[in-house]
Amino acid sequence: MHLTLDNLVKKGSVVISASDGTEHIEFTKEGVQDFETQLHAAIDLYDKRIQWLLQGSRKMFGIVQGSKIGVLVDASDISCKPRLHEFQRDLLLLIDEQLCYMKELYFLAFGTDVSSLWEQPQAINVNVLHEARQWVQELKPSGGCNLLKALKKVLAIKELNSLVIIVASCPDQSSGILSDYIQQGTAGRDLLVHTVTYDCSSHVPPAVLKSMAEDVKGSYHCYSTKSEDCDSTDFHLVLCEHQKAEHLLSIINDIYQGRMGDSLFNLIKEGSMERLKVPSALCLPKPPRHESPLVIQIPNLLTKSSAEWLKMNGLKARKLSLYQVLAPNAFSPVEEFVPVLQKRVSSTLHEKAMMQFEWYDGTVKNVHVDPPILYNYQKQLGRIVRLYERRIDWLSIGSRRIWGVVGERRAVILIDVSKANSMYIIHVQHCLRLLLEEQMPSKDFFNIIAFGSGVKAWQPEMVPPHPDNLQHAWRWILALQCEGTRNVMAALRRAVEVDFQEKDKHESQSIYLFTTGVPDQEEHAVCSYMTEICGGCDLQLHVCLFSINGFPFDGDIPPRYTSPNETAAALKEIVQSANGRFHWFGETGIYESDDISLILSEMEKAVSYSHKCALLVESLRQRARGQLKNQLIPEEENLAILEKQEKKNRPQKWSSPKPTALTLARMSLRDHHDGDRNGRMKALLWRPPSANPEIPPVQSLREIFRARKKRNSKSKKRPEVSLSLFYTDKGKNIGAVYKKYSSTKCTTKLVPKVSLPQEEEICSTKEWLSKFSIKNLKLELPSLVFGPESKHQKHMVESLHKQVSAKYCHIFPSVEMHGIVKHLQVQLKDLEDYIEQLEKVLRRYVRRLQWLLSGSRRLFGVILEANVCLLIDASGSMESSLEEVTKELTSLIWEQLRKNNMKFNLISFAEDVEVWQECLEEATDEACHDAVQWVSMLHAHGNTSVLKALRRAFLLQDVEALYILTDGKPDTSCNLVLKEIEMLRKKQAITIHTISFNCTDRGANDFLKKLAFQTGGRYHRCHGDVDGQLAAHRLLSEGFKDEHDPVFPLFEGDDLKKLAEEVAKARSYLTQARFFRSLLEKRNLNQKSQSF
Repeated sequence: MHLTLDNLVKKGSVVISASDGTEHIEFTKEGVQDFETQLHAAIDLYDKRIQWLLQGSRKMFGIVQGSKIGVLVDASDISCKPRLHEFQRDLLLLIDEQLCYMKELYFLAFGTDVSSLWEQPQAINVNVLHEARQWVQELKPSGGCNLLKALKKVLAIKELNSLVIIVASCPDQSSGILSDYIQQGTAGRDLLVHTVTYDCSSHVPPAVLKSMAEDVKGSYHCYSTKSEDCDSTDFHLVLCEHQKAEHLLSIINDIYQGRMGDSLFNLIKEGSMERLKVPSALCLPKPPRHESPLVIQIPNLLTKSSAEWLKMNGLKARKLSLYQVLAPNAFSPVEEFVPVLQKRVSSTLHEKAMMQFEWYDGTVKNVHVDPPILYNYQKQLGRIVRLYERRIDWLSIGSRRIWGVVGERRAVILIDVSKANSMYIIHVQHCLRLLLEEQMPSKDFFNIIAFGSGVKAWQPEMVPPHPDNLQHAWRWILALQCEGTRNVMAALRRAVEVDFQEKDKHESQSIYLFTTGVPDQEEHAVCSYMTEICGGCDLQLHVCLFSINGFPFDGDIPPRYTSPNETAAALKEIVQSANGRFHWFGETGIYESDDISLILSEMEKAVSYSHKCALLVESLRQRARGQLKNQLIPEEENLAILEKQEKKNRPQKWSSPKPTALTLARMSLRDHHDGDRNGRMKALLWRPPSANPEIPPVQSLREIFRARKKRNSKSKKRPEVSLSLFYTDKGKNIGAVYKKYSSTKCTTKLVPKVSLPQEEEICSTKEWLSKFSIKNLKLELPSLVFGPESKHQKHMVESLHKQVSAKYCHIFPSVEMHGIVKHLQVQLKDLEDYIEQLEKVLRRYVRRLQWLLSGSRRLFGVILEANVCLLIDASGSMESSLEEVTKELTSLIWEQLRKNNMKFNLISFAEDVEVWQECLEEATDEACHDAVQWVSMLHAHGNTSVLKALRRAFLLQDVEALYILTDGKPDTSCNLVLKEIEMLRKKQAITIHTISFNCTDRGANDFLKKLAFQTGGRYHRCHGDVDGQLAAHRLLSEGFKDEHDPVFPLFEGDDLKKLAEEVAKARSYLTQARFFRSLLEKRNLNQKSQSF
């Protein structure tokens, strides 16, 4: 529509002022009014478009594009049961308004299973639309939400060019799995993917569908009738254009009022990368609401520098380094000395089975290339690169664009208010405003120091960042005036000698220097001072350089002036001496940042790894093609003929004639008259060990007796064998007959029949598993299927000059376990019994997990002891969730305390501590009613005085355990709390169980874990309970078909985590047992076919 800012500027003309020679833009009144009229018309058009998007079926499903449409409809219990009629009504409206105009149509409903209306897409006609309406009216709830199964079926239909996914509940699979499968299934196809979240008030399904649509470059739509909120790709595009038009109208209004001056011209010229010599103050307009009070934001997560963040999310930390992936299949080249050749010879096995790959240390290794593993590895690299991109976007907005990440707990800010910044003082103040609003509230202590030629501090020493302190600091910043030069050394000395005078006693400390130029002092002096100060303590200096185009010196040039690049180089040296970070930004954005550079370096490393993976796979393909060509050349016959000729020409070794058995017996009797009959038997039973035998030397009877005596000393119990000899009819051969056989010992291991209790036992998971774990039930798979001699071995046969497997090795199926080939020593029936017993145990485990996730145990866990005290956090941070806690606490009182006749007490803590009763009370009906009424009167306020509450609880008589629920760190030092509890437990050994509620602070959760571990208690966190219940329900209803679907969330609580790990172990054994069963069935079929 040609209504951009560039089009507006073209309507004006550039004029040069006669007084000062500056350039301005003049606009005619008619031109600006015409442009304004067009903008109003465009805004009206956008408003009508938005209203149209919110009408009819477009309101619930958005705009469906494409001609051959596949529609996937969620028919799960959660989406259909409560609102089936409304869902059917809206689907019928979608058919009548949008789908009826398409060329072809395909419908598929999915729940636990999938069902399609037709096998193939149908051309649109009256009958097809009637069948579709009839099918929609007959929709019924059908279990879970297995979207992956539906995608597997619909993506096999190649005729479709558009796919509409309508979901009203959270899919059983994650968005990463779904998007990966769509990308694989649509490779080489132009398929439009449109995801719809139908009238969902929960935030989880829209997030999953939106993430999936973004990954596959599709569109998404979500409308909630409850909140009347619309989140749609089409809606956002129109709304974005509407906002651009409103912004242009505000610029036109400024032109009418004469406020723009020549700053508009400067803005356009900078966009075209042209530099203009205009007053610097006009380059950056005054921020809106500059002098208003701060709008303080409490961060919901702990900010970290990129170096700390990469310790958990880097390629090496995520085990995504290429060398970590290839290491299990990488082998160093083998070189051994061959005595026959009198030289060292390298192995050549890698030439046929492996690829040579240069390792990170410069050595070359032979690598077995597994394409599926490398393909999955490349997908993981793609995900981690997208994570790094989001991290860079996060680092480039808000106060982080100016300051980087302020991650330390104790920080002092040094502000450059030299005369060089007089034209930019408003913008320096705005930078500080963003810092105080977004990052300072999460710190422990802070202070601000302004410096020019002199030094002026806001407070005598560091103070906590309470809202009142932050507002007072902002008012002090607004009064700052610029004067003098940059005496950086004086500001550093003030911060170190006053604010950090006890720097050796604290951790996580930093100084942030905000400046626009080099210090008055020489770089080496500042570097030497900071190296001395920061050595041996946890203190760093970080520099934020604000680069400005031009300085209003007015004849007063600062003592030291350098170009922007020279300034950056000098400040980098200072930062390196203090182990800090460097951040350089300007009017147009970030020029250089150590935080962003680390992320970019990790991204480049990921791209390099992906490229090396592609080269490995391509090299493997080229080798496979070369081997295939060699196989097509008919040289086998020529080689066979040459080998036969070589054997004929080879001189043969003639062996001496073989004596008969009688000859050997006579020789033994002649030499030793005191011999025994068994001496002759050794000669009679002699057999050649190979195809080219040599006669063994004749042993005397004395030597035979000595050897036998040694064998008898090793094995005391020797089976008695009776043997009789006879002459055969042919020649003088002698035969032998065994009359008595040794009794063999049965080594078959029977699968134990497990017996598990049906009623739930009130105990911890650790105690419960000590009786019913897989190990204690004797159901560990390796001990049942592998015997002591199951390892596959090869022995060297000297006559053949090679290693040979056992003669009957092929009878037993072999599998590889942890890199070792073993033979299955189990019967098919025993394996089926084992699978039956393991499924029984798994079902019991899952029911136990459901029990732990139900009722009051979901939030508080299982109350074990008979005399307990519950400590409830009622601080200000609990205000939004205190109602939920009181509701669950009421359930706990009746469900666990009253039912099990326990003695209990209640304590709430905020700034002060409130106790329900002075001592433990019996859980009678009257006491429980009184406790519930007391709980309902709780209100959130103040800080989190954990230590006070624990001290008060330790004063109670006969208390066995404390259960403390909180959502964050205490208001005192965590180490102080742990030390104090250790002293209190010396007088009274009380167990403390900790409960983390809606807490995302890793430091706070670590503190609760340490507190529970130190006192012998358990840590509990109600995280992932909904997903855990859903996964457990699917396992019990669908069976244990797949080891990896469904997947339990990563529980952090001790009870849930240990039981989930045991379930995962049992599922792994079940998958292996089923695989072993298939091997045995295949072997039996092969034996039957060979017998026929």
